[in-house]
Amino acid sequence: MNIEHLKLFVRVASTLNISSAGHELGLSAAVSSAHINKLEQELGIRLLHRTTRNVSLTEEGKVFLPHAEEVLVGIEAAKASVGVGNASPMGTLRITAPASFGRQHLVPALAEFLKRYPLINIDLSMSDTIVDMVEGGFDIAIRNAELKDSSLIASKLAVDKRIICAAPSYIEEFGMPKTLEDLKTHNCVNLRSFDTWALKSEGKTVNIKTHSKLRTDNGEAMRDASVQGLGLSINSTWNVYKHLNSGELVKVLEDYPLASDTAIWAVYPSSRLLAPKVRVLIDFLKDWYGTPPYWDTE
Repeated sequence: MNIEHLKLFVRVASTLNISSAGHELGLSAAVSSAHINKLEQELGIRLLHRTTRNVSLTEEGKVFLPHAEEVLVGIEAAKASVGVGNASPMGTLRITAPASFGRQHLVPALAEFLKRYPLINIDLSMSDTIVDMVEGGFDIAIRNAELKDSSLIASKLAVDKRIICAAPSYIEEFGMPKTLEDLKTHNCVNLRSFDTWALKSEGKTVNIKTHSKLRTDNGEAMRDASVQGLGLSINSTWNVYKHLNSGELVKVLEDYPLASDTAIWAVYPSSRLLAPKVRVLIDFLKDWYGTPPYWDTE
């Protein structure tokens, strides 16, 4: 089976345009059509429905597509493992990511990533619920939570510094807390089940039970509630750096850092060979976010 024919079919399945897919691979429309015909003849099935205006996958084409992608990924991985050629990564990259971080910092990065790697397609799932990567069939997960599954390999993309902040209007009304004990008398906006704050003081961890004026299950909602003056909140700098720069929020209790060492991770199953499409995404995101990341407010 001709590998170039498979590459063309995978691109046609993405673009639903034979001429456009062929152009990406340096082929004329006539040659592209001939290659698809040869692939169909070799398989003895019709892969595409073609009219003068539209192209779509047949049922057989839909079944064949993931297998074609897997073959191409395997070939690219084999080449990459021995440093052969400069083949461009291709195939569908299935990603799961937390919703807030995904919207703010992953989607913009992926827009540029897809321009750089036109043979890759993205299937993105965004949820704040930690999913089973293997069961879900994901190639990679972006996470900013504690990593507990030892069967996964994690690559650090960026630091995830978390700070206490509040709106100037809140500080004006209720005053600026100066000690950890002061927290007990202030209103706070918390994520559900995170009413107790663990902070560092003189090298020790101090747990403070806070008064939740509002609880929510969404980090952006928590931030926005703080902007409205409802109380103090703990936020990742990637979630509030624009609000700090604009003055809508200010840092509070900077001398008492949180007792946590969090990061943004790219996670993938250790049982899988790291495909070129996954490797280039990890490298791209590390470069995109930077060191320190562009949302660092220091």
